Amino acid sequence: MQYLFGIIILFVFIIIFHQAHKNTRKVAVNTIKVSHSKLSHKHLNILHLSDLHLENISISPEKLLQSVLGQPIDLIALTGDFLDRKRSIPKLIPYLNALVSLQPRLGIYAVFGNHDYFLKEEQFEKLKKTLEDHGCVTLQNRNLSLNVDGEILNIIGIDDFHSHHSDIKKSYQDLPKGYNLVLTHDPNVVLNMKDYPYDYLLSGHFHGGQIHYPKPYHLRKMGKLVRMNIVKGLHYHDGKPFYISEGLGQTGVNIRIGSRPEITFHQIS
Repeated sequence: MQYLFGIIILFVFIIIFHQAHKNTRKVAVNTIKVSHSKLSHKHLNILHLSDLHLENISISPEKLLQSVLGQPIDLIALTGDFLDRKRSIPKLIPYLNALVSLQPRLGIYAVFGNHDYFLKEEQFEKLKKTLEDHGCVTLQNRNLSLNVDGEILNIIGIDDFHSHHSDIKKSYQDLPKGYNLVLTHDPNVVLNMKDYPYDYLLSGHFHGGQIHYPKPYHLRKMGKLVRMNIVKGLHYHDGKPFYISEGLGQTGVNIRIGSRPEITFHQIS
């Protein structure tokens, strides 16, 4: 009887694991609309990808491209955690080529996440160079300004807060007046940005819990936002909007329960 019970438990576990792995292929394509008061002309359409985790990603470059074709894209934002291991760096190139083929008129911008900093210094530099050689501008605690139809769009890249690479003050150095779009990996940084103006902040890091059933208790060590039950989607802090992507890839075991991989379009109008 005990043996039979063990077989049943194992069978149930296999079914759950199989379904959880299938969930990693059910990519959600979400559209988020955010209003603004600074850009008086056209909409700004941003394609946002986060947490590719190339060791455990279930969407191919071709499928990614197919999922976003036909959508207007002004700018592509990549908010970190591309990979864990140096041998995965070549795997990034087809994804970057797919994004470049979309020809976003304002470019592709990338920040790094805590997993990217697992790489040794020379391998991290190889990752950075791969991004830059394939159409990305990398932002490590710095900003740049674009003239968009006569108005200023500031893109502010705050390096990863979780791994203690962030320097908010440096990121805002010599920032002109304009619309402030912040790219960062760990959204917990917003709790330290009361005195730093931003109009919209894009982030990732939490994977929507990845295993979010009944709640993502395992994330509690990942900062105050988790303990505030803020792990995915659109939120506001001090009246300012920020978005947490559920990410495209997975870390650890390649499964998802109660969460889905995410591609996000942000329409700022």
